[in-house]
Amino acid sequence: MAKNASEKLDARLKAVLDGLAEARWAGENPNAGTVLAQAVELVPFDENEATLLSGGIPRGHKALTTATAKLVKAGWMVKGRSGWSITDEGLRALVAFPTVDTLAQALAEGTPIPAGVAVPAESPVKKKAGKKSTARRTAAQKVAEKVGEAAEVVAEAAEALVAEEAAATPHGAESNGAEAPVAQPGSVAIAGDFGAALGGEADWEPSLDAVQMGLDPATSLWRRTVDLPAGTYSFKIAINRSWDENYGAFGFPNGANHELKHDGGPVTIEYNHATKDVAFS
Repeated sequence: MAKNASEKLDARLKAVLDGLAEARWAGENPNAGTVLAQAVELVPFDENEATLLSGGIPRGHKALTTATAKLVKAGWMVKGRSGWSITDEGLRALVAFPTVDTLAQALAEGTPIPAGVAVPAESPVKKKAGKKSTARRTAAQKVAEKVGEAAEVVAEAAEALVAEEAAATPHGAESNGAEAPVAQPGSVAIAGDFGAALGGEADWEPSLDAVQMGLDPATSLWRRTVDLPAGTYSFKIAINRSWDENYGAFGFPNGANHELKHDGGPVTIEYNHATKDVAFS
């Protein structure tokens, strides 16, 4: 059983590939929301992963959607406007690397699929029949209805970021697997249409003191609790009192505005500079 975040993510990626294999042999072409929801049904989110981001989907969905870019890069799946699908190489990968650990290791190290592994004549995933399987699919479809559209937006943006990172990485460069500490900016602002409500001189002005957040050194998270009237508000995260570096919905640079639908009263806005995620509490 997966114990930490990395192990759970690996298990969900395996579930994504397994689900796509099932769909291919059933003649289906599922959308992003359906694929992700089924993976999460098998490996549920913990409390932190279930936290809703400002885009309206759980933090774990963003992490999983972004991670599926690895499957695309490996040539094991494709993402199209009509849905997601597994490739012949993806089917071969499920045969060559049948467990979560072996699949994750092959994906991380770029291990080639042995030449002798053929595309299976039937699905490598043995689908269990019965009421339990049907109930699980129904539950997954209900979740997919809620997150499908947002998940596809994240998928498209994630693919663009992966392409940018690949282009910026020198040819032949390799990662040593260690994550460098995230350098925090000098300041972070919640710049939006509530600037004046927070005591600022104007809305959408990231240089004002009234819209700055505070850094919690213990968690490396930026937070700000604000008291707002009931309403729907829009904002972006602006770095170092300027629009030169800013993050919108789902944490993407120059992305669509974050939206906060608020019943009125205090609300805490939290920003993680490592992931660029925004959450409310």
